[in-house]
Amino acid sequence: MPPTLASLVQHSALRLSVLAGQDRLDTPVRWAHASELADPTPYLDGGELIMITALKLDAEDPQAMRSYVRLLAGKGVVGLAFAAGVNYEKAPGALINAACEADLPLLEVPRRTPFIAISKVVSAAIAAEQYRAVTAGFDAQRDMTTAALSQEGPTALLARLAGHVNGWAALYDAAGAVVATAPAWAVRRAARFAGDAERVRDRPAPASAVVSESEAGDDRVELQSVGTGRRAKAVLAVGTAARLGTAERYAVHSAVALLTLTTERSRALQEAEQRLGAAVLRMLLAGEADHARAVAGQLYGGLLDAPMRVIVAEPASGGKPRTRGGGAAVGSRAVTALTTITPAGAPVTGPGTAPAGPRARVHSLAHGGKPSGSSPFATSSGAPTPSVLDDLADAVETAAARNGEAVLVVPDGERLVVLASDGGAAAAACARSAADMAEIRSESGSRQEEALVVGVSAPAGLPATAVAFKQAGQALSVARRRGAVLVEHEDVAAGSVLPLLADDAVRAFADGLLRKLHEHDAHGRGDLVASLRAWLSRHGQWDAAAADLGVHRHTLRYRMRRVEEILGRSLDDPDVRMELWLALKATS
Repeated sequence: MPPTLASLVQHSALRLSVLAGQDRLDTPVRWAHASELADPTPYLDGGELIMITALKLDAEDPQAMRSYVRLLAGKGVVGLAFAAGVNYEKAPGALINAACEADLPLLEVPRRTPFIAISKVVSAAIAAEQYRAVTAGFDAQRDMTTAALSQEGPTALLARLAGHVNGWAALYDAAGAVVATAPAWAVRRAARFAGDAERVRDRPAPASAVVSESEAGDDRVELQSVGTGRRAKAVLAVGTAARLGTAERYAVHSAVALLTLTTERSRALQEAEQRLGAAVLRMLLAGEADHARAVAGQLYGGLLDAPMRVIVAEPASGGKPRTRGGGAAVGSRAVTALTTITPAGAPVTGPGTAPAGPRARVHSLAHGGKPSGSSPFATSSGAPTPSVLDDLADAVETAAARNGEAVLVVPDGERLVVLASDGGAAAAACARSAADMAEIRSESGSRQEEALVVGVSAPAGLPATAVAFKQAGQALSVARRRGAVLVEHEDVAAGSVLPLLADDAVRAFADGLLRKLHEHDAHGRGDLVASLRAWLSRHGQWDAAAADLGVHRHTLRYRMRRVEEILGRSLDDPDVRMELWLALKATS
């Protein structure tokens, strides 16, 4: 217990007597300080016992004493100790009356008790209390460490923490959902603070907040972020009836440290996991399914044994060439291409594949894994890529953890490659996150809000991973062309091929193919381009096309002969008609 006025009065060596404020002697004393200033409050923090001899005070003036005592009480001074037999034989009545009016405890110190004796007693009691708190904190740390290493893990740790703080404790995951509480009755109370936990999670670590809710019994709830990464991996909530003491504070900090250790990986282990995940993906893309399964072992659980989908995502603003050092534009994905091996054994590199040593983000909570917590995404130039990839990886991993799924997440330059169970929560979270980001961007009306483009393969077995990866890349390309957030490979054939003609290379080809016809129309007679468009749109039907143009069919026949002469190509060739029609569409 910290020292109180009552403990000082009861100390036999001090021989203090109480002159006023007998009902407030249980007030803790933070320090004992001697001061003869008429107004010592600028130098006080509150909680002090002020010791005086009234050397510079008119202790017999009622008005002066009222003013002096009010100053001390207003600053939070817990008591006043008056030295008898120094300047006054005993405490003057004016001082006693002023202390009674302000309800400020007034103690009389006998002449044979020096002020330094009181200070030593207070100091020793404070030191003993601090030692007790530190010892209790270390005991709590040992207790919770044992619990954290038990089979129950975080659940057992929360139970011990709740006991040490004489309250309740709850753990929220990265999505703000309650994953464990102690005692069990606290689950509903913890759910009320899920929104506050999400706000703490989104702040830079380490983050904390104190909230309360009257409906929850006037609990004082303290929230602490758990994790060392850009975003917290979890949030710890501790509910108590009063402010945390020193020992309780030690217990909470120990719990945060232990929970961080259970949710974070060491750097060496992270790098090993990353290399392993990238190696497994490379083997799968090379068609070496048996080797990939042997290397992965049990890390990915049933992911490699059931139908899965390959998902490729990238920022909506990405995918464009960048120049480095003033040189030629280099596609970032080409720089970070993953080398795979074709069945014939020839090395093949292609867009959307990962480098030979990429930093993989692997998560398999069902088999003891935890999110790595690091942010491994980097562009080819070494600068961080947009945080939407981190957010997507967090969402996918959280959904997998909550549903006991295994998922493989591999950053690939400015892309993210995900292998997830078909119909599972991780794949659904990927689609939901992409849609949410697009909605936020639309509502904000700001281009600074980044969005994602996602391509999803058809369900595939392990031997067909390379095919699924290609399907996902194709779906991603179609999604970008259509301006869609997400396209599944099953939907690639839906819609029109015409948006694909917007490519600069296609437009350049079309301009070159039709250039001579445009030059003829600009300097000669007749409208060959419009006539060609009408004739092709009517599938070579002379009367219908001529009617559309408002000319005689013989005129149209003459114009089509001129088109053949100028281009040097026969309109009877279906390939020529196809190329001309696509060129007209690309330039319209």
